[in-house]
Amino acid sequence: MEKIGIQGVNIGLPGAGPMAVQSTEALANEIGRGKLNIKPNCAARTLESDIVPVLEITQRTGVHIEVSTFIGSSPIRQYAEEWTPDILLKLTEKAIKLCIQNGHSVMYVTEDTTRALPDTVRKLYTTAVECGARRVCVCDTVGHATPAGARNLIKFVRGVVEDTGEDVKVDWHAHRDRGLSIPNAIAAVEAGADRIHGTALGIGERSGNIPMDLLLVNLSLLGVIDLDLSYLPEYCRVVSEACHVPVPFNYPVIGRDAFRTATGVHAAAVIKAERKGHSWLADRIYSGVPAGDFGLEQVIEIGPMSGESNVIYWLQKRNIEPGKELVQKIFDRAKHSKRLLSEEEILSIVKAEGKP
Repeated sequence: MEKIGIQGVNIGLPGAGPMAVQSTEALANEIGRGKLNIKPNCAARTLESDIVPVLEITQRTGVHIEVSTFIGSSPIRQYAEEWTPDILLKLTEKAIKLCIQNGHSVMYVTEDTTRALPDTVRKLYTTAVECGARRVCVCDTVGHATPAGARNLIKFVRGVVEDTGEDVKVDWHAHRDRGLSIPNAIAAVEAGADRIHGTALGIGERSGNIPMDLLLVNLSLLGVIDLDLSYLPEYCRVVSEACHVPVPFNYPVIGRDAFRTATGVHAAAVIKAERKGHSWLADRIYSGVPAGDFGLEQVIEIGPMSGESNVIYWLQKRNIEPGKELVQKIFDRAKHSKRLLSEEEILSIVKAEGKP
């Protein structure tokens, strides 16, 4: 995570019980032993029973952990919980003061901010800052927002914290129930958000969170960040295996087919660019995302929509002489296939033709 430029990491919600405490402490120790620069934080409700375990883990590990203390803010959440605005403010004040008194930095998080009333948001954040919070987090907890809404809300919250006169950072945390997490995140950045939250492959509740990998890709392409993202595929692979979440074959950038083409017209353009010695052009002529920026490369396959140039290129990439008869046999097989030819199928034809 640190290699691809991720600056902060949530390492757990230790208030959830002994197992959560154990895993959170293990991660804190790993950060300490590795002398990593990545900054850990822990989620905690605005309750002493949630906050104290975070404080205790810091004491045992010596690793400073930012407390991300959260509370619901929308009218429907208040109705379900039977919370009044005064209850929210009192819980907020008590929780943040407990953290500050124990030397912990605080990120104050309002759940469901995108469906909260503006006056409620203003009162909660103002109280949080007055009590010592120096980072607030705007949440689209149920993936409700659109890009316009995300942009307007971040601008509003920036105005709220600026009115306090304190130097307060603003985060954006969102889910992708409507499939708008990346456009919303970009809108939040454009509106002045200081930090965007995400998860590898977007793994999270329901439809998931902002995919950290795609967020980094898009911010890089937009010129917002300048990082070495060649480790991004490895990051996604490790998470996929550890969490038992397979990567869809057509997932952008790191999916199996992300840079794979078999269509004759597309492949021909890539091949022509390569033959001109323009690797930069070849990586972009039929791809909006340059594979090389992420430690990957364009792949040309052979299938029913391919031309002979696909076959010749495929063979040459493997140092196999593209003789006329061999090319024709592979081409004919491809034209009679309903799918892309596998490497094994192509090599079996090569072997039958007596090629090494």
